[in-house]
Parts: sequence; structure tokens; C-alpha cells
Amino acid sequence: MGVRSFVKNSALLALAAGGSHGIRIIQSNDDGWAELNIREFHSMLIAAGHDAVVSAPAENMSGKGSSDEDPEPRTEACEYDSCPAGTNATTGSNATDPTLNWVNSFPATSMRLGLSTIGPDVWGSGQEAELAVTGPNVGSNLFAQVPFSGTVGSACYAAHEAGVPAIAFSGLSDSNLGLLGGNAAWNSTSPPASATVFAELALNLTTHIVDAGAPYLPNDTFLNVNMMAPLGACAEGAAAYKWVLTRIDPHVPGLSSADVQRCGSDTLPQETAVVHSGDGCYISVSVGDCSDKTTAAADVQQAVVDKIGDMLTCFH
Repeated sequence: MGVRSFVKNSALLALAAGGSHGIRIIQSNDDGWAELNIREFHSMLIAAGHDAVVSAPAENMSGKGSSDEDPEPRTEACEYDSCPAGTNATTGSNATDPTLNWVNSFPATSMRLGLSTIGPDVWGSGQEAELAVTGPNVGSNLFAQVPFSGTVGSACYAAHEAGVPAIAFSGLSDSNLGLLGGNAAWNSTSPPASATVFAELALNLTTHIVDAGAPYLPNDTFLNVNMMAPLGACAEGAAAYKWVLTRIDPHVPGLSSADVQRCGSDTLPQETAVVHSGDGCYISVSVGDCSDKTTAAADVQQAVVDKIGDMLTCFH
């Protein structure tokens, strides 16, 4: 059995053992619909029993933030030649899998159409998404990167504009990763190991959120999740990682409000410090306010802790 098959089967068995139930999930990203990271996560969500539908840009649209414009007819091939040139279509689907869809526009537009038409068309009977997940992004989305991130912009369209709870996942890249990370096509013959690790970690958090029951997150809230690259001890896989509750922007005494009480402090570590610590295998989970993409208030953080507190650890 291959690594991917093993992980998929393990995820499905874990879901069954935990008594979880599948929900309708819309997926997007800013790296493009044919990027390996989103495809790996999609496969794991499907294997775990969720009705997951991808609605993502036809090509790499990193750094487009919350830009949103109706798609125009596409004349060029999609990234990695994943759709043919000259379609003159504004959107399209995989020829054999209607759960995989591209939109010839920005990440937020992909999320908008995924929520309004693409997902409901696949699910039928007027059913709508219950959760939105974006990424895992190829590279980090930390602090100053957050306002410009299409991964975050897409998630915040779901939470802020459509009222659908959202999680933005990002996997840190590293110049030393080689075959372990970086951009790769869905059909790569030498797939980076990071795609499987990041997808499994994203599934773990998604499962915890779903198991905790609806409402999955507070209104107008997103989770900004950044996963350290699978190097050193982290190369052992998902089990090596620890989850830390963090904040997006730095705490400024006298200006920033207190955070939720965690690990003997009312000031959470900043996400950048956690995933760039160089010590241990950490994942930062920041509770973000989609109205301005900064750290959410303490009571909102507490609502998230109530759901996933059993998987969180202290930083150092």
C-alpha cells in the first residue's frame, strides 16, 4: 500500500472510530486548482466522508488578497495544462470529477462562486456549504502577509460575506526542502512529501472542529493556521507536530487588548515567533477577525479554545 493510500485509509478509520459525520465543505486556495496541496487535502476530506468541492483559481493567484471580479472567458491553458487552451469558458470542471472546479479569476471570486453556485450544483437540492477551507498554501501566511494573502482573502470572503465558518491553512516552505516542498502539479511524478503531511494536519484540525459541532466557529471569524516545514524532527510526519494558539499581529502594551488566558498568560505568542522558532515542530493557530484580518477578541478566542483546547499545547 502506498503512503497516500495508507494515510487516506487511516483518516477514514479515525473518522469512523471517533463517531464523526461528513459535512459539506467548499475548498479554495490562491495557488491554483491543480496545485498538489489542495488536491491532497481534497482526497483526504473525501476519504474521511466529507462532501468536499474544490472551487479555486485556474492559475496561481498568490498575493491577490480579497480582490473579487467576475471571471472572464479563458483563452490560455490552465496551470500545469490542467485545462486546454481556447475553452473561452469562465469556469470549468475536471472531465471525470465534478468536485474539482476552476474559476478564471481571483481566490475570493473562486470562493464566492463555489459557495453560490458550484458547490450547490454538485450537492443538489439547494444544499449549501457548512464549512470553508483554503489551502494548504505553498508557503506561509503570517502577520504582514495576511492582508495580501489570497488564501486568507478567500477564507474571509466565506466568513465575512457569506457567513460560512472558514479555516486558512498554510505550509511553510524552505530553500532546503527540495522534493519535500514547493509548488507541484496534482499529477507530479515526484510529489513533495510536504503535501501529504500538510494535508493530514489540515484534516486533523478540520476533524476536531467538525466533531465539536455547529456552529463550527464564531461569526466573522477565521482560523489562520501555519505549519512548519517537515524538516529535521518534523520529517517524522504529522504526529511530530504540536499545535499552539497564537495571535496574528504583535501584542502592543496599552494598545492591544488582552488575549484569552493560556499557559499562565493573557498574551498569546505571535504566530511568526512560533513557526520560526527553530526549535520543535509547531503549528500556529491564530483566531482572526475577518472584518480587518487581525487578531480576534479574547471571548472569540475562548470559543475556539472550547472546541480544540484538547489539541493545543504551550509554546516552550
